[in-house]
Amino acid sequence: MSRKTEQTRARILQATLDQLASASPEKTRVSDIAKAAGISRQALYLHFPTRAELLIAATKHLDAQVDIDASLAESRAAATGEARLSAFIRAWAAHIPVIYPVGRALMAMQDTDPEARAAWADRMAAVRHGCAAAVAALARDGRLRDDLSEDRATDLLWTLLSVRVWEQLTRDCGWSEAAYLAEITRQARAALLSA
Repeated sequence: MSRKTEQTRARILQATLDQLASASPEKTRVSDIAKAAGISRQALYLHFPTRAELLIAATKHLDAQVDIDASLAESRAAATGEARLSAFIRAWAAHIPVIYPVGRALMAMQDTDPEARAAWADRMAAVRHGCAAAVAALARDGRLRDDLSEDRATDLLWTLLSVRVWEQLTRDCGWSEAAYLAEITRQARAALLSA
């Protein structure tokens, strides 16, 4: 890929993120994004053949901007399942406020917009993968509750860590980020760990 092509692609992705995070996320029409990026709609489609591909690429671009892989390094390198669980929750709790403006827009649009639904589902599948890795590490160590299958435990952790739960506790109920992290960690440990 040429440098100019990479620059144009980055400009499109940033324009998409900016439009999604704006006060009017409904302006995520391809024509609005193209205009914000300073290119034609046809040129945008040369880089992203579908709107779904564009939205998914934009959310992955945001993850790359904030280097989510570096944030997850501690979790991935953890020696025990309990350490991996705690590190994963910390990393995700720190990441939610960063992605929230874009996530809020995609969540609001997903009932009527299949492309927004696909983009949000793609990112939440990545979170679920992280939850499954933490649960597998707990199971490997013999620390997962006996009455929970790994799939069910993953479901439970994924739900506890949902953006909607974070949104309700921090935005609607006024919890601090620190209070959210402490309580969600406590709840996850109580829900998943064997006595």
